[in-house]
Amino acid sequence: MVDVKMEPSWKEVLKSELAAPYFERLTNAVKLEYKTNRCFPEGRNIFRAFDLCPFNDVKVVILGQDPYHEIGQAHGLSFSVQEGIAMPPSLINIFKELKNDIGKELPANGDLTHWAEQGVLLLNSTLTVRAHQAASHQNIGWEPFTDAAIKALSTRRNHLVFILWGGFARRKKVFIDTTKHLVLESVHPSPLSANRGGWFGNHHFSQANNYLISNGIEPINW
Repeated sequence: MVDVKMEPSWKEVLKSELAAPYFERLTNAVKLEYKTNRCFPEGRNIFRAFDLCPFNDVKVVILGQDPYHEIGQAHGLSFSVQEGIAMPPSLINIFKELKNDIGKELPANGDLTHWAEQGVLLLNSTLTVRAHQAASHQNIGWEPFTDAAIKALSTRRNHLVFILWGGFARRKKVFIDTTKHLVLESVHPSPLSANRGGWFGNHHFSQANNYLISNGIEPINW
């Protein structure tokens, strides 16, 4: 089994993936990429979504595609950027809908760590990317690993909220047992998609909290 630094509960849940031949190939490919190219996020933040949100603490899953690929943006959480970094348009639209939905004012920065610490798994399907090259690490092995995480949550947990924005995320619905979890779907918050309709007014944040409350689970302070 490849030894990775990862939150213990997730390491146990995903141990069969960590022991799989594809994961060793993936690890070697990522190490080579980080050695020969500038890649994001920093190595210590690759599994940050898992590290901040232990398996049994997950309440909500927000699935992204791959990390931001410009300098200083990615820090291991889908859609989130580090404090001091300009908010990407998709994140601005997320915050606009948050205000529309529950009246929360636009925050001072785009760091979503406080969501993760409350049980929101901000999971990208691909956990690394080469600088300035979107989707450059897709299909090197991350997808089977993150799909396994989604399947494990669906199988072993109850009453989770899976938030799927855009066509890529919505294709992951096949891994989710909709008889015991809430799945919320809409177009992607990127301006190209959001401005066509279907993003603003989706009320995903209030719907998620209402579902959690109805199942006796503490809601998220978005």
